[in-house]
Amino acid sequence: MKKIITLSYLSACMALASAGVQANGFDIGGTTVNFGGFVKLDAMVSSSDGEIAALGRDFYVPSLTPIGGDTATRFDMHARQSRFFFSTATELEGGDKITGHLEFDFMTSNNGNDERTTNGYSPVLRHAFIKYNNWTLGQTWSNFMDVASLPDTLDFVGNPDAAVFIRQAQVRYTQGNFSFSVENPESTITPYRAGGRITTDDNAMPDFTASYNLKTDWGVVKVAGLLRQIAIDDGVYDDQITSYGLSVSTKIDLASKDDIRITVNTGKGLGRYVGLNTVNGAVLDANGKLKSIDVTAFSVAYRHLWSDQWRSTFLYSTLMADNNTDLTGLGVTKTTQSYSANLLYQANKKLMVGVEYKFANREVESGLDGDMNRVQFSAKYDF
Repeated sequence: MKKIITLSYLSACMALASAGVQANGFDIGGTTVNFGGFVKLDAMVSSSDGEIAALGRDFYVPSLTPIGGDTATRFDMHARQSRFFFSTATELEGGDKITGHLEFDFMTSNNGNDERTTNGYSPVLRHAFIKYNNWTLGQTWSNFMDVASLPDTLDFVGNPDAAVFIRQAQVRYTQGNFSFSVENPESTITPYRAGGRITTDDNAMPDFTASYNLKTDWGVVKVAGLLRQIAIDDGVYDDQITSYGLSVSTKIDLASKDDIRITVNTGKGLGRYVGLNTVNGAVLDANGKLKSIDVTAFSVAYRHLWSDQWRSTFLYSTLMADNNTDLTGLGVTKTTQSYSANLLYQANKKLMVGVEYKFANREVESGLDGDMNRVQFSAKYDF
C-alpha cells in the first residue's frame, strides 16, 4: 500500500487543484498534504524616458529604467504573479518529521507570451526543497537573504534596488539562530570597456553563506555574510577572484502595530545578489583579468495601519556602484533609486485590493539619467 502513496497523493492534489478545492491538512497514508497560493491581478500605467523592456513592464527592475528616449506612456495588465504550492509533512519512525515544498508562479516565464489571444504562460519553479531535522535541501531563498525585511508592496519585489532577492539550489544547516549553506554559483561579468554582460557557469566551487537570526519582543534582526568565487573560463579569458558581502536587515515592530523595515547590503562583487543584478560582479581589464565591482545598497520602509482594514507602506530604496570607468566605460549604471507609497484595503481575510505609486531613477557613469513613474492597481485573493 505504501508504494502507491506518491501516486495517490499526486492524483488527489491534481484533482483538488482542478476543482478549486482548498485542502489544508488532509492526510494520505500518514502524510499531511497542503495546497494553497493566491490569485493576483496587476494593472499598471507607466511613464518613462524611453521604452521599458518587457520584463520591466511586469514589475520594477532597476536596470531597465530607460535613459535618453522620448517619453513613453504604457498600460499593462496581467495575472502572472499568481502562484500555487504543494507542501507535505510526514512523521517518520522514531518521531522525526520530514517536510517537502513545491511552489510555482508565472512571473518570469518566457513561454506562451502572446497577448493577442490567450495570454498563456507556463508555470515557473519558485521553490522545491525538503526539510529534515536541521537540514534544508533543494531550491529556496538564499541564506544571504532576509524575507522578513521585504516591504508590504503591490510591486513584485518592492525594494529591488537594495534587496537581496535570490532563489537557488542549496544545502543549508541550521542550529539555533545560526544557519550555514553552500549554494549554486553563477558569475556575471562586464566586458572590458564594452558594457553589457557575460554570464558564465565556470565556477569550481559553490557560494558559501552564513547568517544569524535574532527574534526579540520588538522584531527581528538578521546578519548574513557571503563568500564566493567569480570565474570565467570561456576559451578566451581564464581567471577567478574572491567576492564577499555583508547584509544587515531588521523589522522593528512599533507599539501602534506599525513597523519599520531596513535593509543594508554592501560588498565587493555582490553582483547578482543585490538589485536584481543591476551591477555585475566583476569587470575584465585590458589583460583579461577580473576586478570586482563594489556595491552598497539600502532601503527603509515604514508600514502604517490606518485601521484594521486600511494600511500603507512608504518606501525608499537605492543602490550605488563604485565602477572603475577606465574598465567599464561610461555606459554602466552608477546609481538607482526608487520611492513608493501605497494604500491597501483588506476587505476580508482572503481579499486585498490596493493602489501604489512608484517613482524610479537610474543614472549611468556619463551623468545621463532617466525617470519612471508608475501607478499600479492590484487585487489579490489568498486561498
